[in-house]
Parts: sequence; C-alpha cells; structure tokens
Amino acid sequence: MTNYRLYDNDLPEYAVAVDIYATPELHVVVQEYAPPKTIEPATAERRLRNALQVIQQVLALPMDRLHYKLRKAQKGTAQYQKQGEHERYHVVSEHGCKLWANFDDYLDTGLFLDHRPIRQRLQKEARNKRFLNLFCYTGSASIHAAVGGADHTLSVDMSNTYLDWLGQNFDLNNIPFTELDGRAPLPSRLPPHATLRADCVEWLARTAQDDRAPKFDIIFCDPPTFSNSKKMDESWDIQRDHVALIGDAMQLLTPGGVLYFSTNRQRFKLDALEGLKVEDITLQTLGEDYKRPPAPHRAWRITRG
Repeated sequence: MTNYRLYDNDLPEYAVAVDIYATPELHVVVQEYAPPKTIEPATAERRLRNALQVIQQVLALPMDRLHYKLRKAQKGTAQYQKQGEHERYHVVSEHGCKLWANFDDYLDTGLFLDHRPIRQRLQKEARNKRFLNLFCYTGSASIHAAVGGADHTLSVDMSNTYLDWLGQNFDLNNIPFTELDGRAPLPSRLPPHATLRADCVEWLARTAQDDRAPKFDIIFCDPPTFSNSKKMDESWDIQRDHVALIGDAMQLLTPGGVLYFSTNRQRFKLDALEGLKVEDITLQTLGEDYKRPPAPHRAWRITRG
C-alpha cells in the first residue's frame, strides 16, 4: 500500500490524493480535496477528469477498481458516516496481518495508510505485553499487536459499527476475542483479546480512578480532533482536552510502560506534561510516501520521567 499526491501545474494550490491498496486485485482510492472557491467549477471538473484518466491509464486499472471520494471540511463525526450501501469489503495484507477495507461506503476505508509505520512498531514491541488501544476505530493496531504476540489487547471505541468491523478483523486472522461491557469495571484478569464499547474519554477518566483496574505496558491513543456526538455527555476538543486525557491514560500504564499519542490536527500544540518524558517521534512514524509537508499526523512517545 502506498500514497501519492497529484498536482496540476496550472492549479498547484490543491491536490488529488491517490491511495493504492495491494489486495489480490489492485484497487485505487482517489481523494480529491475540495477546490477553493476561487477555482471555477468547470476548471475543477476538467482537472479531476484528467487526473482520473491518467491514473487509469498508468496503472492499467479497470474503472470498477477506481474509487473516488471528495474530501472537504468535516464537522463532528461526519467523516465516519456511511456514504454508500455497496457492502463490498476487500482483504488488505500488511506486515503479516489481514485487514478488511471498504473502498466505497465511508469517506475513510477502515485503514489509515499514514499509520503503517506506527502499526509496525506496535507489532514489534507488543510481544508478551498488555496493549490498550483507545479510540480504536476498526482496530488495525490491535490486530498488529495480537499478531506480534501481545498477551492481551483491549480495544475501546464508542461505535458499534467499528467494533463489529474489528471483530471481523479478529476473525479474519483467526484470533478469538471477547466483548466486554463498557459500563462495568474491567475484570482483574483480562481475556487475551477483548473489545469494549464506551465513550473513551469518560471510560478512561473513570477507569483511571479504579485502583483495581489492570495496567497496560503499551497504550496507543489516536483521538479525533473534535467530537460532539450525541453519545457523549460533553463535546471533545483535542487541543483543549488532551492534557487531561494523557494524564488519565498514564494512570493505566505500568511503571516501565509507554504511551504512543498521535493526532492529525494541523497546528496542534502539545502542552507541557509535568513529570513525563516526551519524545516527538513524528518523523519516525512517516513512510517515504508521506514525507512531504504538511505531515498527515504528529506522534509522541510518552513515558514517566
């Protein structure tokens, strides 16, 4: 899998993203970033048609394997809402893991390509460890940790849709898992692999105060930039609320454990984290196809000082 950007020399101010997925049959997801209002609609249409034609010709790709999406500013959870009813899923292979991807029904495919290096790092570090995946989405990081030999993985998300998707990813890799009740305290003895439906912010704050809650050696936290979901009691903003979130996560970390914190919010500023050792590992978590400004995400390795 890889990512490219296509630029029109006459219209350099906006781009088309091209994601190439290596399934048994090659599929390409083309994401057009909404053109600025200064661009005439006819000009934007011409540019898009030219880009699609070039992609199809260069890759010798049938049209039914070329998937188009329009990216524009999103509000709330809009980017996670269903946009189609094709219900066609494809198996993607990555570092020894099999993952289901959907190229048509959602704005995102179920697999963030820019996080490939982070997932590989988690897989390499997970052996004999307890792994907690917060805001787990479709759980690809949990699959990597499990395949890497983690003793336990716990994946927390608010969405039934994505937890069901994760369950299918576990099944695809022949990994048994247990569904836990997010309203109850964590059992002192965790099952090997488990999913838990809950508002991550509320659940983490509550569990951090439970002295009996199990601890984790590795925590991966890639929260949304903003959310005002009806399922949440209060709105969430990563710039405003990340210090409290990280503080709660650290309460569930073993003494020698590590928290990997990531965000795709542009112009995000990590506030001072008293008593913690913070290492910016962004460059280490970008594949060659993403080493161009602006970076699609930023990432930090956080441990106790």
